[in-house]
Amino acid sequence: MTSAAPSFDLLPGADDSPVILHVPHSSREVPPEVRAGIVLDDGALEWELDHIVDAHTAEIAGGAATSAGTAPWRFVNRLSRLVVDPERFPDEREEMLAVGMGAVYTRTTHREALRPAGFEAGPLIERYFRPYAQAMTEAVAERLAATGRAVIIDVHSYPTRALPYELHGDGPRPPVCLGTDAFHTPPRLLAAAREAFGEAGVDSPFSGTYVPLEFYGRDPRVSALMVEIRRDTYMAEPGGPAGPGLGRLARALAALVDAVG
Repeated sequence: MTSAAPSFDLLPGADDSPVILHVPHSSREVPPEVRAGIVLDDGALEWELDHIVDAHTAEIAGGAATSAGTAPWRFVNRLSRLVVDPERFPDEREEMLAVGMGAVYTRTTHREALRPAGFEAGPLIERYFRPYAQAMTEAVAERLAATGRAVIIDVHSYPTRALPYELHGDGPRPPVCLGTDAFHTPPRLLAAAREAFGEAGVDSPFSGTYVPLEFYGRDPRVSALMVEIRRDTYMAEPGGPAGPGLGRLARALAALVDAVG
């Protein structure tokens, strides 16, 4: 993939579905010109991708879209989060800056150097982050126009054992962690997710949701939930193949889509 190629896909669902399954961290793809700015050798980069990528989450979302009674829309990042992380704040509001993992990462999951000191993040923000944010904003606006509401369900995964970069890794690590937002996660959405996934915790080890900044904290018609799936429930860690748990999780996600769609 080159920098001229689209860095994301909006995969259409049913016209009357308000649901967008957002899959931001499933890809391992790093364009050559971005790779040139990463200090890791090839082996170390592959090892880092094994740990940082939410492997197979695009397949989980795809299975859910196929199984759901009303097909949701899917917004899928086709580049690695080592290019840019579209879910971070692009400014000083981002708490992950404390470990070098703002919108453009400068440190690895193990807090080692990923990019050289003084790396200029601006070009990556302009080339990748802002177009992604704009496209997601437009996708949400289209669901609002079509259905009067939008439901963003973020599809993530996380490792069984906390990695050194995690700021809140000391708490429970349930099979499914549901990240919430006080403004954008209504009780009905959270209850539906608990029903769909069964054994699930809330806001540990990860919390919050992704909502485009144009709507964040402003538009109650936009609801959002983050679904963080513990990786040992569906794949070999780190970065290994998927197992039979993937299909079960796709069906659970489809049940959530149908409950809130």
